Amino acid sequence: MILPPHPQAGGTMNDRITQHLYKTFVDRGFATLRFNFRGVGRSQGSFDNGIGELSDAAAALDWVQSIHAEASTTWIAGYSFGALIGMQLLMRRPEIRGFISVAPPANMYDFSFLAPCPASGIIVQGTADTVVTPGAVDKLVEKLRTQKHITVHYDMIRRANHFFENELDEMMRSVDNYLDMRLSPDCPIK
Repeated sequence: MILPPHPQAGGTMNDRITQHLYKTFVDRGFATLRFNFRGVGRSQGSFDNGIGELSDAAAALDWVQSIHAEASTTWIAGYSFGALIGMQLLMRRPEIRGFISVAPPANMYDFSFLAPCPASGIIVQGTADTVVTPGAVDKLVEKLRTQKHITVHYDMIRRANHFFENELDEMMRSVDNYLDMRLSPDCPIK
């Protein structure tokens, strides 16, 4: 499941990073869903400061699992605000085996709920991001890496701003390389 950026900042399921994340999972044969949070596009409701958006994500995951009960692995990927909601959902859904968080807003929201983080994943951050400060993400990764039984990969994309305007290909290479490694039958991370 792919979660878009902040609804009040123009985040939609049609955001280019959200679309690229969606495409990489589809290309790998995953049953994949991207959707708009409440109040975006033609969806009902209005922004609910993360509470309702987490509920939206949980309901969407329930729906996907109801039509793909045979799926053996569940992954969550989110960009910016979507990364926050994805990590919150990860804490509530033990069937989620991996995560991809792009520019998680660690300087805007408290991520202390990730104690302990139940799954391994990757965090991708731009070094020139002025919306989500790299230092805040560094601290989040440091904290997560102290936990046992999970592995958190961390890729810093040089010169990338929050929107990965000129570094989208490099950001997606990072994601694809991580998925290649994690989905390999020889991967020691489960």
